[in-house]
Amino acid sequence: MKIENANVLITGANRGIGLAFAREALRRGARKVYAAARDPAQITLAGVTPVKLDVTRADEVAAAATACPDVSVLINNAGIARPGGLLAPEGLASLQAHLDTNLLGPLRLSQAFAPVLAAQGGGAVLNVLSVLSWFNSPLLSAYAVSKAAAWGLSNGLRNEWKSQGTQVLNLHMGYVDTDLTRGFEVEKTPPEEIVRLALDALEAGASEVLGDALTQQVRQGLSAEPAIYLS
Repeated sequence: MKIENANVLITGANRGIGLAFAREALRRGARKVYAAARDPAQITLAGVTPVKLDVTRADEVAAAATACPDVSVLINNAGIARPGGLLAPEGLASLQAHLDTNLLGPLRLSQAFAPVLAAQGGGAVLNVLSVLSWFNSPLLSAYAVSKAAAWGLSNGLRNEWKSQGTQVLNLHMGYVDTDLTRGFEVEKTPPEEIVRLALDALEAGASEVLGDALTQQVRQGLSAEPAIYLS
């Protein structure tokens, strides 16, 4: 799926990885870039079309599908990541919030835009996941659960979309240098580097892309003995 001359919708496009996706899509010659955010006033990048979209609101998702009827590439990027464990007093509420945004958000968008993509000949969907799709960390436990579920969702959607020719690409990566990881004393990858790898993979027709060395190591460790998610 080529970005040149495509109409691209990016959720959470006001900052971080979403903003990097918008910039790179423009650089690659996208015909139109819809930059979605809960507050479209935060979209300041020249050359994009701001869209009001909270992925947890079904009415705003439906409105976006109506307002953007020519989308051929959907990038499900919007997400939240709050620290804390599952057994903490706020654990249940935190998990519900993560699932509503990180799992049900992409599902709402996928359902709403399925006929739009079909009308464009199938198009493509890029789901921004995480290395934590494959193992859990006490630091971001609810986030990891939501991304593991989103990985399963993405793989399920790929199967259902085969008949209409929609490409589904899973993007996994470790820590990216954005507001989301501010204060984390870990090695981080620039968002621009992650985005270039992801869009290269999309244009190559791939189904999965591993954004950094950490993610590649974890992916290999899934079949180790003991598996990395048990250690």
